[in-house]
Amino acid sequence: MSDALKEEDEKPLDPAMEAVRQKMVRLLAISLGVMMIGLMAVLGAIVYKMSGAGKTPAAAGTQFSAEGPAIAGGIVLPKGAWVNGQSLSGDRIALDVTLAGGAREIVVFDIAARKIVARFALKEE
Repeated sequence: MSDALKEEDEKPLDPAMEAVRQKMVRLLAISLGVMMIGLMAVLGAIVYKMSGAGKTPAAAGTQFSAEGPAIAGGIVLPKGAWVNGQSLSGDRIALDVTLAGGAREIVVFDIAARKIVARFALKEE
């Protein structure tokens, strides 16, 4: 019985089946090529981002030069007050301030307008 199986395996394919097999091999080669190109593109993008070449420049209004910051100024707080923390969002900065008497408040300063736009007292209930 094993001789019958060997004879079936060694028979050449008929021309129609051989043409289908060649088309399948060609399709496999093209698919593998496309997959390899895609993989190389992804790896190239990862290397590009990790090298720092893809970094975007800072916003024009916040760039620093040798002469100093492009925006300079001060925020006037009550005498004896100190800043516990800050948070920047767009053109506004929020300061967590402890006043001289020990009371705390949040001061919102608009950088573009260069003035304090809001004060929020922090109270315990």
